Amino acid sequence: MTPPPTAAAAVAAVRCNPQVLRRGLRPASSPLPFASRVAFTAPLRVPPLRFSLSPVPKSISSPSSSHIPVRSLFTGIVEEVGRVRRIGPPGGGGGGGGGDAPGVDLEIETKNLLAGTQLGDSVAVDGTCLTVAAIDAAASTLTFGVAPETLRCTSLGERATGDDVNLERALTPASRMGGHFVQGHVDGTGEIAAFRPEGDSIWVTVRAPPEILRLLVPKGFVAVDGTSLTVVNVNEEEGWFDFMLVRYTQDNVVLPKKKVGDKVNLEADILGKYVVKLLAGRMEATSKADS
Repeated sequence: MTPPPTAAAAVAAVRCNPQVLRRGLRPASSPLPFASRVAFTAPLRVPPLRFSLSPVPKSISSPSSSHIPVRSLFTGIVEEVGRVRRIGPPGGGGGGGGGDAPGVDLEIETKNLLAGTQLGDSVAVDGTCLTVAAIDAAASTLTFGVAPETLRCTSLGERATGDDVNLERALTPASRMGGHFVQGHVDGTGEIAAFRPEGDSIWVTVRAPPEILRLLVPKGFVAVDGTSLTVVNVNEEEGWFDFMLVRYTQDNVVLPKKKVGDKVNLEADILGKYVVKLLAGRMEATSKADS
């Protein structure tokens, strides 16, 4: 059988370089199989892998480009609790909530996220993936544009000046994966139903719509306001799930500051979504084949 072109080219290259054969083979009397008789005097040097979390447009792929926006994948490990400086019409004043505005600007004070953050980068704000539209280093703020659909599907429209929000920048190739894969694409909102302390931890019960509950499993992941948490119990009949907050998490996220009845952004584990879709497709195909 003729080897593939790439293999044939490799064989030809070795045959054309007798130095490799003289340097790399053991004596013919060696009892080892041929593959084990090949050794190289110098270690094989493999260049480091380079990859990006998003496609790189040709217009910014040249070496002269100084920055490529990082976007679209988070871990649910909150980096900082920021504070809403302003939410209202783009470029305007007003300190109230977003309400029914067709779109708003959300300006957030941050102490630690300015370093390394540039225009076009993605930041999860209470678990919602938003794009940095303006940076004010003097005021230590980041501004995001919030679209009407985002206001409808998340709790950001209810934020007001002075409210705290969870912040997390998007992953880079060098980031540690401390939580789980969080896209920042909120599936819907839930409502805090109860807080119950146990030792130095807190049980939190959240009411959620059926389409989200069916994606949750005990000991699985869920992002609540962008915080990666482990589901403990799921009760689809009564419409709730719960989880625990350990002491460290309580001190570093917004959730414990909220009260019963407040809305929270929910994002189910992306792996569960794919499984549900694949199974639904298989069941539909089986049903059609049987009919």
